[in-house]
Amino acid sequence: MKIIAIIVFIAMYVLMTLFLKKRIWIVFAAAAIFLVTGILPLSSVAGSINWNVLMMIAGTMVLVEFFIRSKMPNLIAELLMDKASTVMWLIILMSLFSGFISAFMDNVATVLMVAPVGIAICKKLKISPVPMILSIAVSSNLQGAATLVGDTTSIMLGAYAKMDFMSFFWMEGRPGMFFAVELGALMTIPVMMLLFRKFNQTVQAEGHTEVKDKVPTILLLLLVVLLISVSFIQNKPEITNGLICCSLAVVAMIRDAVKTHKKEGAVAAVKAVDYETLLLLFGLFLVIQGITEVGVIDDVAHAIASVGGKNMFLLYTIIVWVSVAASAFIDNIPYVATMLPVIRSITAALGVSPYLLYFGLLTGATLGGNLTPVGASANITATGLLKKEGYETSFGDFMKIGVPFTLTAVMCGYLFIWFVWH
Repeated sequence: MKIIAIIVFIAMYVLMTLFLKKRIWIVFAAAAIFLVTGILPLSSVAGSINWNVLMMIAGTMVLVEFFIRSKMPNLIAELLMDKASTVMWLIILMSLFSGFISAFMDNVATVLMVAPVGIAICKKLKISPVPMILSIAVSSNLQGAATLVGDTTSIMLGAYAKMDFMSFFWMEGRPGMFFAVELGALMTIPVMMLLFRKFNQTVQAEGHTEVKDKVPTILLLLLVVLLISVSFIQNKPEITNGLICCSLAVVAMIRDAVKTHKKEGAVAAVKAVDYETLLLLFGLFLVIQGITEVGVIDDVAHAIASVGGKNMFLLYTIIVWVSVAASAFIDNIPYVATMLPVIRSITAALGVSPYLLYFGLLTGATLGGNLTPVGASANITATGLLKKEGYETSFGDFMKIGVPFTLTAVMCGYLFIWFVWH
């Protein structure tokens, strides 16, 4: 079963690369094979779906639709255009802006909030939105590891290692993950300057957009506040964030219906949800659970432990870079969940603090998703938004930005954490 699972998994990614427009059918075909062969038991189907992520995406997409209609993205676009001299610097500003937001809320929600601003900018400038939207996505993934509340993997590590919000900034007299991530983010600026050096068109905002409805913006800001606030609640239901997003979406729809005395606005907002992205994630969750069920992820974890032995530098290096490679293709949540107890066991046997390896795991597993367009939910969401605008994004298109961005950020974090925590 394990061999079949690995073959199907690899074939799925190869076919997705070759036939991008058919990727949903390819993913569902792989999931169907897993179900028919028993690799993924029917009893595990419901539990394998990350309903929280799907609910967050659906709810936030509805909110973002009202946000776009309010013309607020156009106003923000104009304000940012006033601060940038060229398109290159505008892309960099948007990337850093999304990264800052993502440090304090879910990456997918960040992309859904910021991408419409980027698309509005590109429409004003009459340029392709692909470089900007992909930069927003990879920057969001990077900054998600900066704080306890920025990413699911950060929350998992915080709960497992009994770390609080401030531990990511300063712990045991040493700087924490926040500074490793921010150093990586700063070092991506010259990378983006090189990648987008040809985007030297001058930028100038023309006109001034009037925002007539500020409530959608208020609801999105409330969403950020609520997501941060509930992160401090222990033992909350797993779908808490999803319920918050969907509840605010319902509030927005009811308000719109009451305000306009029509239900067409709410119906249009529901239709604006990117169901293709939701279905792709749904299928990927099934496939990832299948290879988890047959022990592939466990095998990776134990292989790391056996190869690293007692050499801390070798162990640390393997954990970081294997995590990068693994997270480019598999969901980093089950991977991190598997690796945390393995790291604790290894460090307990060696009689050393586990934080060096914990932070190395978080660095590799969170940032590694930026290598491919299907390595993180935020990337899938970003490419889905681009497709709605009429822009197909291939693996190659994404990796031209994702690979240099990821390698630079990971290398900075890798070196920083080693010298500070070993």
